[in-house]
Amino acid sequence: MRNKTGNNKKVSAISAGFTMIELVVALFLAGVVTSAAMALYITQHKQMIVQDQISDMQASIRASAVELSTKIRLAGYRVPEGVPKIEASNTNPDTITITYDAGGLENVILEHDMPQPSAELRCDGHDISALFDDDWVYIYDPVAHSGEFFHVTQVQYASSHIQHNDMALGRIYTVGARLIRMNQFKYFIDQTDRDHPKLMVQRPGRPAEIFAENITSLNFSYVLSSGAVVDVPPDDDMVREVIISLDGRTDKADDEFAEDYRTRSIDTRVKVRNIGMQ
Repeated sequence: MRNKTGNNKKVSAISAGFTMIELVVALFLAGVVTSAAMALYITQHKQMIVQDQISDMQASIRASAVELSTKIRLAGYRVPEGVPKIEASNTNPDTITITYDAGGLENVILEHDMPQPSAELRCDGHDISALFDDDWVYIYDPVAHSGEFFHVTQVQYASSHIQHNDMALGRIYTVGARLIRMNQFKYFIDQTDRDHPKLMVQRPGRPAEIFAENITSLNFSYVLSSGAVVDVPPDDDMVREVIISLDGRTDKADDEFAEDYRTRSIDTRVKVRNIGMQ
Protein backbone atom coordinates (compact mmCIF):
# COMPACT_ATOMS: atom_id res chain seq x y z
CA MET A 1 0.00 0.00 0.00
CA ARG A 2 1.52 3.34 -1.16
CA ASN A 3 2.24 6.04 1.33
CA LYS A 4 -0.03 8.99 0.43
CA THR A 5 1.32 11.38 3.00
CA GLY A 6 3.23 13.24 0.29
CA ASN A 7 6.64 12.35 1.52
CA ASN A 8 7.43 10.82 -1.88
CA LYS A 9 6.47 14.08 -3.72
CA LYS A 10 8.36 17.21 -2.77
CA VAL A 11 6.86 20.56 -3.75
CA SER A 12 9.19 23.57 -3.71
CA ALA A 13 8.05 27.16 -4.09
CA ILE A 14 10.42 29.74 -5.69
CA SER A 15 9.75 33.39 -5.05
CA ALA A 16 10.94 35.70 -7.89
CA GLY A 17 11.34 39.57 -7.69
CA PHE A 18 13.70 42.64 -7.57
CA THR A 19 15.69 43.62 -4.57
CA MET A 20 15.83 47.25 -3.42
CA ILE A 21 19.36 47.59 -4.69
CA GLU A 22 18.32 46.47 -8.16
CA LEU A 23 15.44 48.96 -8.18
CA VAL A 24 17.72 51.83 -7.13
CA VAL A 25 20.24 50.92 -9.83
CA ALA A 26 17.50 50.71 -12.47
CA LEU A 27 16.07 54.10 -11.45
CA PHE A 28 19.53 55.64 -11.48
CA LEU A 29 20.27 54.33 -14.97
CA ALA A 30 16.87 55.49 -16.21
CA GLY A 31 17.59 58.95 -14.79
CA VAL A 32 20.98 59.08 -16.49
CA VAL A 33 19.50 58.08 -19.85
CA THR A 34 16.63 60.60 -19.48
CA SER A 35 19.01 63.39 -18.45
CA ALA A 36 21.28 62.65 -21.38
CA ALA A 37 18.32 62.61 -23.77
CA MET A 38 17.01 65.91 -22.39
CA ALA A 39 20.46 67.51 -22.58
CA LEU A 40 20.80 66.37 -26.19
CA TYR A 41 17.32 67.68 -27.02
CA ILE A 42 17.99 71.05 -25.38
CA THR A 43 21.34 71.38 -27.17
CA GLN A 44 19.86 70.47 -30.54
CA HIS A 45 16.87 72.76 -29.99
CA LYS A 46 19.13 75.65 -29.08
CA GLN A 47 21.33 74.98 -32.10
CA MET A 48 18.24 74.93 -34.29
CA ILE A 49 17.16 78.33 -32.91
CA VAL A 50 20.66 79.74 -33.41
CA GLN A 51 20.80 78.42 -36.99
CA ASP A 52 17.38 79.96 -37.70
CA GLN A 53 18.65 83.31 -36.41
CA ILE A 54 21.83 83.01 -38.47
CA SER A 55 19.75 82.22 -41.57
CA ASP A 56 17.52 85.25 -40.91
CA MET A 57 20.59 87.45 -40.40
CA GLN A 58 22.23 86.26 -43.60
CA ALA A 59 18.99 86.77 -45.52
CA SER A 60 18.71 90.34 -44.18
CA ILE A 61 22.28 91.17 -45.14
CA ARG A 62 21.93 89.68 -48.63
CA ALA A 63 18.60 91.44 -49.23
CA SER A 64 20.09 94.74 -48.08
CA ALA A 65 23.12 94.34 -50.35
CA VAL A 66 20.91 93.50 -53.35
CA GLU A 67 18.59 96.45 -52.65
CA LEU A 68 21.44 98.94 -52.36
CA SER A 69 23.25 97.54 -55.41
CA THR A 70 20.11 97.73 -57.55
CA LYS A 71 19.35 101.32 -56.58
CA ILE A 72 22.97 102.46 -57.00
CA ARG A 73 23.03 101.06 -60.54
CA LEU A 74 19.97 103.20 -61.31
CA ALA A 75 21.40 106.34 -59.69
CA GLY A 76 21.46 109.26 -62.09
CA TYR A 77 19.26 107.73 -64.77
CA ARG A 78 17.88 110.68 -66.76
CA VAL A 79 18.44 113.01 -63.82
CA PRO A 80 18.81 116.56 -65.16
CA GLU A 81 21.82 118.75 -64.61
CA GLY A 82 22.15 120.24 -61.15
CA VAL A 83 20.07 117.59 -59.36
CA PRO A 84 22.18 115.39 -57.04
CA LYS A 85 22.32 111.78 -58.23
CA ILE A 86 24.08 110.34 -55.19
CA GLU A 87 24.25 112.22 -51.90
CA ALA A 88 26.79 110.75 -49.48
CA SER A 89 26.94 111.39 -45.73
CA ASN A 90 29.87 109.98 -43.78
CA THR A 91 27.95 109.67 -40.51
CA ASN A 92 29.23 106.26 -39.29
CA PRO A 93 26.97 104.42 -40.03
CA ASP A 94 26.84 106.17 -43.36
CA THR A 95 23.81 107.51 -45.18
CA ILE A 96 23.22 107.49 -48.92
CA THR A 97 20.49 109.15 -51.00
CA ILE A 98 19.93 107.87 -54.54
CA THR A 99 17.89 109.65 -57.21
CA TYR A 100 16.77 108.53 -60.68
CA ASP A 101 13.97 109.13 -63.17
CA ALA A 102 11.14 106.60 -62.77
CA GLY A 103 9.76 107.40 -66.24
CA GLY A 104 6.18 107.95 -67.35
CA LEU A 105 6.28 111.68 -67.93
CA GLU A 106 7.82 112.48 -71.29
CA ASN A 107 8.57 116.14 -71.95
CA VAL A 108 5.79 117.36 -69.66
CA ILE A 109 6.34 121.05 -69.04
CA LEU A 110 4.46 124.05 -67.69
CA GLU A 111 2.63 125.92 -70.44
CA HIS A 112 1.74 128.81 -68.13
CA ASP A 113 3.68 130.75 -65.51
CA MET A 114 2.64 130.18 -61.91
CA PRO A 115 1.19 133.42 -60.51
CA GLN A 116 2.14 132.32 -56.99
CA PRO A 117 3.87 129.31 -55.34
CA SER A 118 0.53 127.77 -54.30
CA ALA A 119 -1.00 127.98 -57.79
CA GLU A 120 -1.90 124.88 -59.80
CA LEU A 121 0.50 123.62 -62.43
CA ARG A 122 -0.91 124.02 -65.94
CA CYS A 123 0.56 121.55 -68.42
CA ASP A 124 -2.06 122.07 -71.13
CA GLY A 125 -1.89 119.53 -73.93
CA HIS A 126 0.58 117.17 -72.25
CA ASP A 127 -0.05 113.56 -71.29
CA ILE A 128 -0.08 113.31 -67.50
CA SER A 129 -1.87 109.96 -67.32
CA ALA A 130 1.14 108.48 -65.48
CA LEU A 131 0.40 110.73 -62.50
CA PHE A 132 -2.00 109.90 -59.69
CA ASP A 133 -3.37 111.66 -56.65
CA ASP A 134 -0.98 111.37 -53.69
CA ASP A 135 2.11 111.01 -55.90
CA TRP A 136 5.27 112.94 -55.17
CA VAL A 137 6.69 114.63 -58.28
CA TYR A 138 9.79 116.68 -59.03
CA ILE A 139 9.50 120.06 -60.72
CA TYR A 140 12.70 121.22 -62.42
CA ASP A 141 13.77 124.63 -63.65
CA PRO A 142 16.07 124.04 -66.66
CA VAL A 143 17.43 127.58 -66.46
CA ALA A 144 18.36 127.55 -62.77
CA HIS A 145 19.23 123.80 -62.88
CA SER A 146 17.34 123.21 -59.65
CA GLY A 147 13.95 122.10 -58.42
CA GLU A 148 12.03 120.36 -55.66
CA PHE A 149 9.65 117.53 -54.82
CA PHE A 150 6.00 118.33 -54.19
CA HIS A 151 2.87 116.40 -53.21
CA VAL A 152 0.15 115.93 -55.86
CA THR A 153 -3.29 116.30 -54.29
CA GLN A 154 -5.36 116.09 -57.48
CA VAL A 155 -4.69 115.30 -61.13
CA GLN A 156 -7.09 116.87 -63.62
CA TYR A 157 -6.51 114.70 -66.67
CA ALA A 158 -8.87 116.48 -69.07
CA SER A 159 -7.20 119.86 -68.62
CA SER A 160 -3.71 118.54 -67.75
CA HIS A 161 -3.68 120.56 -64.56
CA ILE A 162 -2.05 119.42 -61.32
CA GLN A 163 -3.08 120.55 -57.85
CA HIS A 164 -0.81 120.67 -54.79
CA ASN A 165 -3.26 122.14 -52.30
CA ASP A 166 -1.57 121.00 -49.10
CA MET A 167 1.80 122.62 -49.81
CA ALA A 168 3.06 125.64 -51.68
CA LEU A 169 6.19 125.26 -53.77
CA GLY A 170 9.40 126.88 -52.67
CA ARG A 171 9.15 129.51 -55.41
CA ILE A 172 7.29 130.43 -58.59
CA TYR A 173 8.05 128.30 -61.65
CA THR A 174 7.62 129.62 -65.17
CA VAL A 175 6.86 128.26 -68.64
CA GLY A 176 9.22 125.45 -69.60
CA ALA A 177 9.69 124.03 -66.09
CA ARG A 178 9.69 120.24 -66.35
CA LEU A 179 7.72 117.70 -64.32
CA ILE A 180 9.59 114.46 -63.62
CA ARG A 181 8.44 111.29 -61.88
CA MET A 182 11.65 111.09 -59.90
CA ASN A 183 12.42 108.28 -57.48
CA GLN A 184 14.55 109.14 -54.49
CA PHE A 185 15.60 106.71 -51.76
CA LYS A 186 17.51 107.54 -48.61
CA TYR A 187 19.11 104.62 -46.72
CA PHE A 188 20.41 104.82 -43.17
CA ILE A 189 20.71 102.81 -39.94
CA ASP A 190 18.23 103.49 -37.14
CA GLN A 191 19.99 102.80 -33.83
CA THR A 192 17.27 104.22 -31.59
CA ASP A 193 16.75 100.75 -30.14
CA ARG A 194 20.32 99.60 -29.53
CA ASP A 195 19.17 95.98 -29.23
CA HIS A 196 17.45 96.01 -32.62
CA PRO A 197 19.25 98.23 -35.16
CA LYS A 198 17.47 98.49 -38.51
CA LEU A 199 18.24 99.48 -42.08
CA MET A 200 15.73 102.17 -42.99
CA VAL A 201 14.58 103.55 -46.33
CA GLN A 202 12.84 106.88 -46.79
CA ARG A 203 11.19 108.47 -49.81
CA PRO A 204 10.22 112.14 -50.27
CA GLY A 205 7.28 113.20 -48.12
CA ARG A 206 6.93 109.80 -46.47
CA PRO A 207 8.01 108.46 -43.08
CA ALA A 208 11.03 106.17 -43.01
CA GLU A 209 10.25 102.45 -43.26
CA ILE A 210 12.13 99.40 -42.05
CA PHE A 211 13.84 97.56 -44.89
CA ALA A 212 15.85 95.00 -42.87
CA GLU A 213 16.22 94.10 -39.20
CA ASN A 214 19.46 93.75 -37.21
CA ILE A 215 21.73 95.59 -39.64
CA THR A 216 24.34 97.15 -37.37
CA SER A 217 26.62 99.01 -39.76
CA LEU A 218 26.43 100.60 -43.21
CA ASN A 219 29.50 102.09 -44.85
CA PHE A 220 30.21 103.37 -48.34
CA SER A 221 33.38 104.26 -50.20
CA TYR A 222 33.33 105.94 -53.60
CA VAL A 223 35.74 105.25 -56.44
CA LEU A 224 36.19 108.41 -58.50
CA SER A 225 37.02 108.83 -62.19
CA SER A 226 40.62 109.54 -61.11
CA GLY A 227 40.82 106.17 -59.33
CA ALA A 228 40.87 107.76 -55.89
CA VAL A 229 38.71 106.17 -53.16
CA VAL A 230 36.96 108.62 -50.83
CA ASP A 231 34.30 108.56 -48.12
CA VAL A 232 32.43 111.55 -49.59
CA PRO A 233 32.84 112.46 -53.26
CA PRO A 234 33.45 116.16 -53.99
CA ASP A 235 31.12 115.88 -57.02
CA ASP A 236 28.70 113.01 -57.64
CA ASP A 237 29.44 113.20 -61.39
CA MET A 238 32.94 111.92 -60.56
CA VAL A 239 31.67 108.66 -59.00
CA ARG A 240 32.34 105.53 -61.04
CA GLU A 241 31.93 102.79 -58.45
CA VAL A 242 30.49 102.41 -54.96
CA ILE A 243 31.94 100.01 -52.37
CA ILE A 244 29.29 98.80 -49.92
CA SER A 245 30.10 97.29 -46.50
CA LEU A 246 27.26 95.84 -44.41
CA ASP A 247 27.35 94.26 -40.95
CA GLY A 248 24.52 92.31 -39.35
CA ARG A 249 23.89 90.28 -36.23
CA THR A 250 21.44 87.77 -34.86
CA ASP A 251 18.25 88.97 -33.25
CA LYS A 252 19.16 87.60 -29.81
CA ALA A 253 22.42 87.27 -27.91
CA ASP A 254 24.01 83.83 -27.59
CA ASP A 255 25.32 83.28 -24.05
CA GLU A 256 27.64 80.55 -25.30
CA PHE A 257 29.21 82.79 -27.94
CA ALA A 258 32.31 84.81 -27.09
CA GLU A 259 30.97 88.06 -28.58
CA ASP A 260 27.36 87.70 -27.39
CA TYR A 261 25.86 88.02 -30.87
CA ARG A 262 26.59 85.99 -33.98
CA THR A 263 27.65 88.43 -36.67
CA ARG A 264 28.20 88.44 -40.42
CA SER A 265 29.59 90.98 -42.88
CA ILE A 266 29.31 91.46 -46.61
CA ASP A 267 31.29 93.69 -48.97
CA THR A 268 30.35 94.35 -52.57
CA ARG A 269 31.32 96.78 -55.32
CA VAL A 270 28.79 98.34 -57.67
CA LYS A 271 29.65 100.15 -60.89
CA VAL A 272 27.39 103.10 -61.56
CA ARG A 273 25.87 103.14 -65.05
CA ASN A 274 24.32 106.56 -65.43
CA ILE A 275 26.75 108.98 -63.83
CA GLY A 276 29.46 110.83 -65.73
CA MET A 277 27.97 109.81 -69.06
CA GLN A 278 26.94 113.30 -70.19
